Amino acid sequence: MIRLPPILPFFLALMQSNGEELKLGLIGLDTSHVVAFTKILNDPSAKGHVTGAKVIAAFKGGSNDIKASYERIDRFTKILQETYSVKLYPSIPELCKNIDAILLESVDGRTHLEQARQVILAGKPLYIDKPLAGSLKDAISIYQLAAKHGVPIFSSSSLRWGKNSQAVRNGSIGQVTHCETFSPCSIEPTHPDLFWYGIHGVESLFTAMGTGCKTVKRGKSADGRIEVTGIWEGGRIGIFREGKGYGGHARGTTGESDVGSYDGYAPMVAAIIKFFQTGNPPVSARETLEIYAFMAAADKSKQKKGSKVPLPAIPRIFNN
Repeated sequence: MIRLPPILPFFLALMQSNGEELKLGLIGLDTSHVVAFTKILNDPSAKGHVTGAKVIAAFKGGSNDIKASYERIDRFTKILQETYSVKLYPSIPELCKNIDAILLESVDGRTHLEQARQVILAGKPLYIDKPLAGSLKDAISIYQLAAKHGVPIFSSSSLRWGKNSQAVRNGSIGQVTHCETFSPCSIEPTHPDLFWYGIHGVESLFTAMGTGCKTVKRGKSADGRIEVTGIWEGGRIGIFREGKGYGGHARGTTGESDVGSYDGYAPMVAAIIKFFQTGNPPVSARETLEIYAFMAAADKSKQKKGSKVPLPAIPRIFNN
């Protein structure tokens, strides 16, 4: 289990009891999430405003070989500086000296391991936006490093926090026996296919199904879109499909329900702040890594012309 340094939960709990806001830092200003999250936290008039923390500082970051990064980073940086007075620091270690916790937002998952390493070595609680990493190997390394140094981390897509998915997760239809979800799945050549955007629908699928996927087979839907079928323990079936918008449907032992709704960023931001205040990750390391193993296996199945493949092994170094 990832264990907090003894002083950290005491420090954050003391701040919370005194009514003090946590000071948050951003790493990577090349995603629209940095503006959206900062608005929810810093603007009391914002829809879904979350209290308890404010974004005060950032490390700009950026990737020269990803269009979604280099075409947007200056615009988002300008908004953060001019609208929210966010202070830029020249390095991640300097940023970490001036904040309580970090939102790692870099759109390029390949940068996450090294950026996370610097935050973890500084002992700061860390939320990592999707994709957790640019490979399953890097994703595992991030959690191993966090476990070694006792630093709390977690990662998830905002789709995990949709109301209907959360209801199913909490038992509204019993144990889920069959679930199908869909989301857009645009592909970035520098990343495994589903890591870039398919993660949203896959996160919804695992929110409903939980852990225990054993094999994955990737094919195409009737209209030629990506379709990935997973077989869970006990013969339970979970299917992700590329589609328009976000949604899905689940059948359980006591009923059926729609799943996969997108209900905005505020529910996830609230979960992030609670995590920073308590040090308790709302999503287990095991489940997050299994999600990335599922997506990595989908790529392997594609390479094997749609053959069924087992999920890659995940090291048993965590109790959660």
